[in-house]
Amino acid sequence: MDDIENPDASLPAPRAAGFGEGAEGKGARRERGLSGPRVGRVGRMTQFLRDVRAEMKRVSWPSAREVKNTTIITLVAVVFFAVYLFLVDRVWSFLLIQLNHGLDSLSRWLGF
Repeated sequence: MDDIENPDASLPAPRAAGFGEGAEGKGARRERGLSGPRVGRVGRMTQFLRDVRAEMKRVSWPSAREVKNTTIITLVAVVFFAVYLFLVDRVWSFLLIQLNHGLDSLSRWLGF
């Protein structure tokens, strides 16, 4: 039976946790770009621009029709919610004014 299938098998001892480049494997350093010679500011900027250019080639850009349709949908939604919130605000304002008048009348009637 493999160690994976055996629940009673002892676990391997964890590696000592440390800080810095020595605490991680070469693969992690390579992924983060920490292996190899140190590159200056211009070299890093050049590499960044190359990476941006390569990434922009992979972007799937929407067509003009898709942009127009989503813009119209967004504008309709904004107008709808603006009108809805305006009406809700007016209703609450009316109700609070009526409540205030009612409480004023009640306090006068009770003699406060």
